Amino acid sequence: MLESPTIMKPLRGGMQYKTFGVLAVWAIATLPLIGQEKHPITQREPAGVMGFGGAPWLERAEREAEEAPAKALRTIGISPGMVIADVGSGTGYFSRRMAKLTGPEGKVFAVDIQSRMLEALKGYAAREGITNIETVLSREDDPLLPAGALDLILMVDVYHEFDKPQVMLKKLRAALKPTGRMVLLEYRKEDPNVPIRLEHKMTIAEAKAEVEAEGFRLDRVVDTLPRQHILIFVPGPRKVQ
Repeated sequence: MLESPTIMKPLRGGMQYKTFGVLAVWAIATLPLIGQEKHPITQREPAGVMGFGGAPWLERAEREAEEAPAKALRTIGISPGMVIADVGSGTGYFSRRMAKLTGPEGKVFAVDIQSRMLEALKGYAAREGITNIETVLSREDDPLLPAGALDLILMVDVYHEFDKPQVMLKKLRAALKPTGRMVLLEYRKEDPNVPIRLEHKMTIAEAKAEVEAEGFRLDRVVDTLPRQHILIFVPGPRKVQ
């Protein structure tokens, strides 16, 4: 009898990806998590950051069937000319798709703390003829984005890995236009059937409590994807001083 699929995202010590009873372990570089603490509001511990060894998992052929990223982008709404940041872009799976949708008049900042991810992204973009992506090698406490410039910030399965979420959220808010949006895709912790390790999932309540405390307002939740919440935030008052 075949086991139920269980996907284990790449962690500090290696990646485990288990599907239909077959277990593969991908060795990846350890990414130090210095000063990692529980979130003071939710007591949630940040998850380990995916290393470059997990890059093939980001580009896996079955991702569309498993997670419906094209549907996610249609739901979010990408218009020609938009200025977008893909924070935690990895290999640029979403950056490249958004760059095509926003067109030559628009721009995508692909932001990641790992230079090897960004180099891989550049290679994919070059092969696809995409020229409107600017890569940004960020810091764990600063996305290094221009102030007040962004129509949209997208984080796909990324926010839960932030080691310094409060500081990052403040700087992300500063990078948004007053009419901008910040969208989180996070695996649904409320659903035990979503085959992802628990520390890589979030509930709506966790995300709302943590993000709204830093100057955002949860505007809308869309739960039409197979595994992830789409959490759409807009600028709002900061609740924590």
